[in-house]
Amino acid sequence: MLRSHRLIHSNGRMRFLLIGMLLILSLALAACGGDAEAPAASAPAAQATTAPAAEAPSAPAAPAEEDRLGSTLIGTIEGPEIITDESLFPTSFSEAPMLAEKVAAGELPPVEERLPVPSDLLVIQPLDEIGIYGGTWRRGFTGPGDGQNGHRVAGGDRFVHWDADEFPKVVPNLAKGWEINEDSTEIILYLREGAKWSDGEPFTANDVMFWFEHMYQNSELVPVRSPFFNIDAGANLEMVDDYTLRFTFPRSNSLFVEVMGSSINVFGGQANFGNVAMGGYAPAHYLQQFHPDFVDQAELNATVAREGFDNWVNLFKDKNTWQRNPDLPVLTPWKTVNPITTDNWVLERNPYYFGVDTEGNQLPYIDRISMTLAENLEVLNLRAIAGEYDYQSRHIALANLPVLLENQEEGNYTIHLDPAQHGADGAFQWNQSYEADPEIARLIKDVNFRRALSLAVDRDAINEIIFLGIGVPGSAVVAETSPFNPGPEYRTLWSTYDPETANQMLDDLGLTQRDAEGYRLRTDNGQRIIIELPTIPAFIQFTQLAELVKEDWARVGIFANVSQQERTLVETRRGANELHVFVWQNDGTDELYLYPLHALPVTPDSGTGPGFGAWYSSNGTAGIEPPDNVKRVLDLFSEGLTATNEERVDIGKEIWATITDEVWTMGTVGQSGAFMGVRIVKNNMGNIPSRQFNIQAGQTPNISRPSTFFFRDAGQ
Repeated sequence: MLRSHRLIHSNGRMRFLLIGMLLILSLALAACGGDAEAPAASAPAAQATTAPAAEAPSAPAAPAEEDRLGSTLIGTIEGPEIITDESLFPTSFSEAPMLAEKVAAGELPPVEERLPVPSDLLVIQPLDEIGIYGGTWRRGFTGPGDGQNGHRVAGGDRFVHWDADEFPKVVPNLAKGWEINEDSTEIILYLREGAKWSDGEPFTANDVMFWFEHMYQNSELVPVRSPFFNIDAGANLEMVDDYTLRFTFPRSNSLFVEVMGSSINVFGGQANFGNVAMGGYAPAHYLQQFHPDFVDQAELNATVAREGFDNWVNLFKDKNTWQRNPDLPVLTPWKTVNPITTDNWVLERNPYYFGVDTEGNQLPYIDRISMTLAENLEVLNLRAIAGEYDYQSRHIALANLPVLLENQEEGNYTIHLDPAQHGADGAFQWNQSYEADPEIARLIKDVNFRRALSLAVDRDAINEIIFLGIGVPGSAVVAETSPFNPGPEYRTLWSTYDPETANQMLDDLGLTQRDAEGYRLRTDNGQRIIIELPTIPAFIQFTQLAELVKEDWARVGIFANVSQQERTLVETRRGANELHVFVWQNDGTDELYLYPLHALPVTPDSGTGPGFGAWYSSNGTAGIEPPDNVKRVLDLFSEGLTATNEERVDIGKEIWATITDEVWTMGTVGQSGAFMGVRIVKNNMGNIPSRQFNIQAGQTPNISRPSTFFFRDAGQ
């Protein structure tokens, strides 16, 4: 049978807070990553002593909710609606003036011929009103590596989509519907008949099969296949007809529809993942000319040489990169016309986009998106404060919120806050697979060492200083609004400020010897215990955050070495199992089974144990075998992947209860909006949600359907 669908410590900290509210110094902090030089990790330890740790300060008094900066900026989650009742579909259609001119000139067919058949339209009811055509959406981006900047606003070409205000509900998108059999081993996906690529060629199941047979199964293009669609374990895809696909699995896979709606590479859409030959489909009629299955090898080699590549694989992936190749046919509302490799990345409306509003107006409303290169984040934030952007949330620093608010009227914009659902905007992921220094490795793997250092952290002070009092202090557990949250008591578990208990726990671990400065000494060689905290200058003030944690840990005798480093270097060291702690956030963990990376060691890039992650992802053939407690959680995760929806929720709660109790990640403050949740919007834009789901799975603001955003003065 088939079924269809989180009083400042001292005068010094107070000064830090006040300085953070001044424009120039705020931006300087964001740019340089800190004004205090971190001590060198190789500093020699002084003579051993049992001197007590510095006296712990009293906990700060939390301000009343109405006094919190930004408390009035968090609205109610809302968004447009996808209409699925065909009786409510429009029967006549309109188009943007720029396209009507092309139709009149014979350069385009009429709008009715560019859309899917009437019963297969994507019909979107805008949030507030039918929009006005025209205008250019001005944004900022940071360079060729900032593709997500465009994907999140102009992408959204996945088969299915997250609902804007009923997460985790999944709604139709590129696919008009689906059916799942009783045991979730078979999923039938129905495509939109008459949907077309941006060049006017039909989009059919053949484009999915081209991807599946000639890209996904080609080991040169895709050397490592997705665990979410493991064809080696029996998963399969077949074409029923031009607009119908059948996915089959050797065991229950009720998670699969959510996978298709998320930014997961296997079926995350061409815009997001075409550059790595993933995404779930590709324009066969265009890409065949770059593939050895369809072109003579000598001819292909000549093309490779002429285009300046070293092999056909790199040529093919470049040609299938949405943000780089203006010639690439796409299915997104806008398509690249000036690539990301220039100072001005420009996208223009796709004349064949398959979506309309409830009155039959072909979407998108806005003609083009123009993203100007910002040399650094300081420049981008200055431009935002000056009102040079129409809508921007990516790269807008929470530390600049006071200045943004001060300039709202002059800049003719409004600030919205979209707190994320993950638990830690400042997360300290303990590398439990670390091995290079046996003494440090022993401590990191000791649950009471991790618990003690978590109790030593004053999260209320961090919230006021780094997060302007907006966030929720506590553990790294997912937000209470998540079905996977095991209970409100887990927010404070091992996460309240209690340096006295922390000191005692460290003493109980035998770390009683201290140097003249009060720092605890190693048990193997009598030198100072040093925990390395490398930080990355991105999204929030991670270096300042780590410096505050360093101060707190010093009060219980643990020395932390904070060093700001380039992102790629830190991530490379993480993958090489060299880090003690990965300082980041745990974004994505609100959808634990889809984005477990920042909670569980399931890949070689997992901060909580990349060695364990390599072991898990290779089925034990590589990496480091984890201890039994970690294995148990990994087994639960595997079980949850194939469980029913109800079972998966219960298993998720158990996982979160365990890893929060064992402090796999030390949370500080979460749900602040620091992670792409500070939204600056010009007052002339319409259909802008008061608040939107800020989740990795929804690719904010894509979850709010930017194709329905418009400029109220566009027609003037």
